[in-house]
Amino acid sequence: MSGITLDHTFAQAIVEALREPLLVLDDDLCVIAASRSFLESFGLDRQATEGKLLGDLGDGAWDIADLRERLMSCGDAERAFDPFEADVTLPGVGRRSLSLTARRLHAEPGRNALILLGFEDITERRRAERERDALLRDKDLLLLELQHRVSNGLQLIASILLMKARAVSSEETRQHLHDAHKRVLAVAAVQRHLRVTPGSDAVDMRVYLTRLCESLSVSMTGGDRPISIDLRVDDGDALASEAVNVGLVVTELVINALKHAFPSRPHGNLIVVSYLTSASEWRLKVCDNGVGKPDLPGGPARRGLGTGIVAALASQLGARVEQASGPSGTAVSLTHVRRGELQDVH
Repeated sequence: MSGITLDHTFAQAIVEALREPLLVLDDDLCVIAASRSFLESFGLDRQATEGKLLGDLGDGAWDIADLRERLMSCGDAERAFDPFEADVTLPGVGRRSLSLTARRLHAEPGRNALILLGFEDITERRRAERERDALLRDKDLLLLELQHRVSNGLQLIASILLMKARAVSSEETRQHLHDAHKRVLAVAAVQRHLRVTPGSDAVDMRVYLTRLCESLSVSMTGGDRPISIDLRVDDGDALASEAVNVGLVVTELVINALKHAFPSRPHGNLIVVSYLTSASEWRLKVCDNGVGKPDLPGGPARRGLGTGIVAALASQLGARVEQASGPSGTAVSLTHVRRGELQDVH
């Protein structure tokens, strides 16, 4: 009896010094002492708690199989188990989400072993997380709907341009309308293949550029244009706004290559798209094995519509444009140095 009294006094001294909800249990999971915070937080009184089995508290609300197994598995040695979460419906209090931790204290000879069981009420935190997740799901659904509507609108504009091209008598005007039609379809393809990671503003660039290049290959290189598009992309994400501009650059450069690089060669035509990243920069490069062309971004020759579009997009991306062209083909690259690296250099 004196041992039990000593244990109870010792346990009571521990819990009274703490503000957090805490129980002190014996080997049978009987409550030796309960902190005032535990009693107040969970609607219990001391007389109905101390000396009772944990599983009997709150009309059996605390009879949690997982908790009981964890407490019993602590064994005889001093040890703790990792925090775990449980949902408990308490009389007069309602449903609560709790994070529970426990440590078994090594018993001295002649004294009962003690288990300290701590509680953290995380109900509001979990509710806030559920509300946040619901908002993110709503945002993702709204974004998907917006992308769908934009894509449909672009397809409609492309159809109108094609109809106008068929109706005009001027060959020059017809060619301009066909070019505009292709570029609207390109923007639609970029929009269609843009998939933002749920809950973030990140786009998986490997997936995005793979789908985009597959679409370009199917829509623009079939029939009498035996041209292959080879893709080389590092793993990594980019912001949606950046990914859109990268996709538009890729599309424009592929269109330019299709238009100028292979005027008459019947086979062996290749376009390579690469997007390589490192800690300090990313580099986009589109090259072909065609005949070369003088109309390049940054070159001394006249600037066509495609050249101007690439230059404008590169400016928005904060990227440096480089070009090379000759009998073995054309290569255009955009290099973007990350801001953090620029700050480190200076």
